[in-house]
Parts: sequence; C-alpha cells; structure tokens
Amino acid sequence: MRTLLIHRLGRVEYRDGLQLMQLAGDAVRAGLPAATDHLFLLEHPPVLTLGRGADRGNVMAAPAWLEAQGFELHETDRGGDVTYHGPGQLVAYPVLDLAGRPDVKRYVAALEEAMIRTCADDGVVAGRHEEHRGAWVGPRKVGAVGVHLSRWVTSHGLALNVAPDLDHFHAIVPCGIADPRLGVTSLARELEARGRTAPPMAEVEARLAAHLAEALGREARPAPPPLQTITVVALAADGRVLMLKRAPERGGFWQPVTGRIEPGETPLEAARRELTEETGADVPVEPLGYRHGFGIDPDLMRSPTREVRVAVEEGFLARLPPGFEPRLSDEHVEAAFLPAAEAAATPRFPGPRRAIQLACRRR
Repeated sequence: MRTLLIHRLGRVEYRDGLQLMQLAGDAVRAGLPAATDHLFLLEHPPVLTLGRGADRGNVMAAPAWLEAQGFELHETDRGGDVTYHGPGQLVAYPVLDLAGRPDVKRYVAALEEAMIRTCADDGVVAGRHEEHRGAWVGPRKVGAVGVHLSRWVTSHGLALNVAPDLDHFHAIVPCGIADPRLGVTSLARELEARGRTAPPMAEVEARLAAHLAEALGREARPAPPPLQTITVVALAADGRVLMLKRAPERGGFWQPVTGRIEPGETPLEAARRELTEETGADVPVEPLGYRHGFGIDPDLMRSPTREVRVAVEEGFLARLPPGFEPRLSDEHVEAAFLPAAEAAATPRFPGPRRAIQLACRRR
C-alpha cells in the first residue's frame, strides 16, 4: 500500500498551490520517498479558475468588480469549466501515482465519495448527480471535482464548500452549469437549516483526509511539520518599501526581509531579529494578520533535495525612522527603496507580494 502524506497548510496563494503540485509531482515520479503520494489540504484567497474547456462567458462579474473585491483569475490545466475558490472552502489537491490502477473514472468517483462521506459525518445526506460531477445535496452542489493527469500522476482535485461566502459564486456560472433548477450550497448552510453550526475547518480537514485515504487505498500519514518562516515589510517614512536583492548563490532575486523562526522563538521575535540582522534596523514590528503556506524550491535550499518541503510564513510590518540607511548582511548584495506598486510587483513569489500590499495599506 502506498503512503499518503497529509499536508495541512491553511491559506495558500493560488500560484503557490500550482507550484506545490508541480514539486510533489516531480517527487512522486522520482520515488522520493519511495511509494509515497501527497495530499495538500488548504484554503485559497478569492480566485476564479478556468479549466481547459472553460467558457469565459461563464464569468459573470465585470473585471473591475473582480479587482475591487480582490479576486484573481487563473487559467489551469485541469478539466472542467470555471470554478470559485475562497476562504471557508476546503481545497484538496491529491498528487498520486495511479500507474498501478490507471482508471480515471474510479479516481474521480473516489474523490466524490470522500466528500459524500465527509458530509454524512455531520448528518448531511449528499450524493451524486446523474448529469454533473461533484457532490450534491439534492439539487445543490456542495463539492466540485476537477483533475489533471500527466503520465498517470494526478494534480488538482476537489473543493468542498464548508463555510464560504456563497454570494461569491454569483460571480460565475459554477462549473458552467446554467440550469436554473440547480444551485450551490455549503455544509454550513445545510447544517443551519437543521439548527446546527458547521464544525471547525480543522475537524472537516481531518475527516476528509481519512475518507480520501480509504477511498484511494492509501495509508494516511501526517507530513513532517512545515518550516516556520517570517517576512517583514519595512516601510520608509515616505511610504516606500525597502527591498533586498539576494546574493547570486541564494537566487539573486529581490524580496523583503525574510528568514526562519529559530527554535524557542516566537514569530514576532524572529521577525525583529531578522530585520536587525538583514538591515541593521532595530525597530518594533507588528503582525499583518497574514499567514500562508508554500512549497520550497529545492534549488534555493542549502542542501538541495528533490523531496517535498513546505513552509508556513507569517507577515509583519516595520516602520523605519526618517533617513534610515540599511546595513546589509552577507545574504544580500543590494538594497533599494521602491514605491508601493513597484515593490509589490517585484518579488518572485506570491506571498511576499501579498504581504507588501497589506503593509502598504496600513501606511
């Protein structure tokens, strides 16, 4: 029996989710570790995704409205039409080697079955629809499925509506299903109709992971704890953002202050220490309320390995005194103060870009 490593990551930027699946797919194909698959459980910020056969006419909201609401729009290589992801929706990305049992219909049915069982755990009777994929409570869709396979290694997966803002689904024709008799629901709404409240997301995650492992014929095992990191957006007195360029051997790209949380440190302590070490600024830091998970690029690790490594990062804001001049460590070769919009477009990865945007709104 193959092992299924369970990664519970909380919030993940959509592009980081795509990279996670790519890194995991490479590891599964290489057998690192042997006979091991991965399951990523997470929530995305508001995003609309277009499958290979998507009709852009099924995006009902105007681009200006989507931008104002903070929605992103992404084209993907999965099957299906347009879907919505957002907070309160549990997204599961199984990255599996199906070569031993190459049956796509059986795989999709297993994803549906796991959602159906998860709903049943709370007394909500869900099932399949005779015409449409997913998990349904009567005529209302509670969970969607959209998968991609490459040489029998899977990516993408399912999205179970635990307690999302259902009004967000009005931005699209969900999965391209325009039948007015059909709608969208959530576990929270179905339980509310029964006089109950939805269980915590962590509880639903644990049950869904167990049902997926059973339906897929895998032995579930928790993944190693993620690396704990921080990012600090340092703002000059005039609102510009301090950006640092990493040394060539460390990637050579621009970013805010970043670093690992050392054993025994709190995230706040790590953020202030890294700010001082990398810039010479010894000033207070404040949390941004932004925490996200991502996969670590093996090429950026000091001891590269092709096994999957993940991190969870917390964002902070620092306000620099007037006239501050950074003093760089050996990790960086250059510093620059950039206007907010330019700084937010500079980082290589989505998480630091989001942190810069959040920090600049607090100026």
